[in-house]
Amino acid sequence: MTALDALDGRAVVVGAGIAGLSAALFLAPEPVVLVTRAPLGTDGSSPLAQGGMAASVGPDDDAVLHLADTLSAGDGLCDAEVARRILAAGPEAVDALQRLGVAFDRGADGALLLGLEAAHSRRRIVHADGDGTGRELVRALSAAVRACPSITVVEGEARRILLEDGAVAGLVLAMAKGGGVLRTRRMVLATGGIGALYEHTTNPLSAFGMGLALAAEAGAQMADLEFVQFHPTALATPARPLPLISEAVRGEGAVLVDGTGRRVLAGVPGAELAPRDVVARAVWRELAAGREVFLDARASLGARFATRFPQVAAGCHAAGIDPATDLVPIRPAAHYHMGGVAVDGEGRSSVGGLWAAGEVASTGLHGANRLASNSLLEAVVCGRDVAFSIAGRDSGRPARRLAAALPPAADPAAARPIVSRLVGVTRDAEGLTRALARLLPLAEGEGPAAPPARVGLMMAASALARTESRGAHARTDFPHAGAVARRSCITLDAAFAAARRVAAPDLALAP
Repeated sequence: MTALDALDGRAVVVGAGIAGLSAALFLAPEPVVLVTRAPLGTDGSSPLAQGGMAASVGPDDDAVLHLADTLSAGDGLCDAEVARRILAAGPEAVDALQRLGVAFDRGADGALLLGLEAAHSRRRIVHADGDGTGRELVRALSAAVRACPSITVVEGEARRILLEDGAVAGLVLAMAKGGGVLRTRRMVLATGGIGALYEHTTNPLSAFGMGLALAAEAGAQMADLEFVQFHPTALATPARPLPLISEAVRGEGAVLVDGTGRRVLAGVPGAELAPRDVVARAVWRELAAGREVFLDARASLGARFATRFPQVAAGCHAAGIDPATDLVPIRPAAHYHMGGVAVDGEGRSSVGGLWAAGEVASTGLHGANRLASNSLLEAVVCGRDVAFSIAGRDSGRPARRLAAALPPAADPAAARPIVSRLVGVTRDAEGLTRALARLLPLAEGEGPAAPPARVGLMMAASALARTESRGAHARTDFPHAGAVARRSCITLDAAFAAARRVAAPDLALAP
């Protein structure tokens, strides 16, 4: 009997970012296993989140206004009912986080300090330690997890979901002393996004879509995988990941200029606070034309920069830049994935016993373009909702002890240049077709390149099928939005079929 055998039958949460930590905590006092790649608080995108969490807690705000802003940014693809439910839970989520020990920033009067970010019509961004919101949330939630006797933390890397009769039966893990299997019929994926499939990203290099690969290989349906949000203002340095310059900096009045001082967004509705996809494409066009783009906060923030944005200032100073007195070079970088495992209102996927929460899931909240800072709110609320869906659910008869070889560790190095160049800020049919043809042999293998390539394959197939430009999906050969907004759905098998048609063009003409 192994140490993992003693955990048989417990609910398993894979991922220890904000969504995974929330799901584990809200499952208490039911026993749960929390699987984390690294010690709590040291990995993932959540600790890097700077801007804050959107919640309608201001005296001039309410959930109806928050919903209107979210639907506008989502460009016709938000699930309005899902969005209404999640956003309405914002004030309650703030209260719950404070009870768990999160210290949000407050003014001299004791009221929450509220920031403004792009496409929000009100100041509704609660933040902590200036631009250290994600870090503070992860700190507090990790401390609560360590103190919770019903949560067992297991350090290991998820390599494969095991199925029995088409439903979840276990999880193959790679751990310090070899492989092992957690037997469970209730599993939550909270593994984050896909940014590290791109050469330029603000995500940690571990965030290359492994959760999507696990779910897809188990047969789960995916939704809206073509929608990748590129943050328009990553610090342009050789560092990987690229340091993020929070949208809140532009919310405080910073502007984007070229090397001559010309406003890059002059004439664009909303200017620096236009939706992220609009700003990212404007910056991309300048770079593609050979012109550098800079963020200029000298007049708006000046000497206050380091106090208001200590994390951003530290990243700039590490690159030899003082944002109080210097122009800051920026570029778009893969930042957030609106697509993911297709889930219902309780976070359930199309595979029995498999739930998903956070960035790995596609709930319908974000539509074609995430409204800034809605993601932390979604992670907390949907982590809670998944826990409520699982809690007390009969796990059925125990899973059999299934034999399982340990797959090799996934490596995105081979897929990254293909995805970066052909499924980027702008796309076209020729490039997406080339992406499918180049990713297919990698995805068909069983080596380290296969899981990331399968994710890229599904993304490229979804992007090729969407013959319009909408939100964060920009097709240069289809520059306008279609008449009807429809969410997309794909499986790994369907992506393989699409890629094989491309790889065998003589068959592509067959009915």
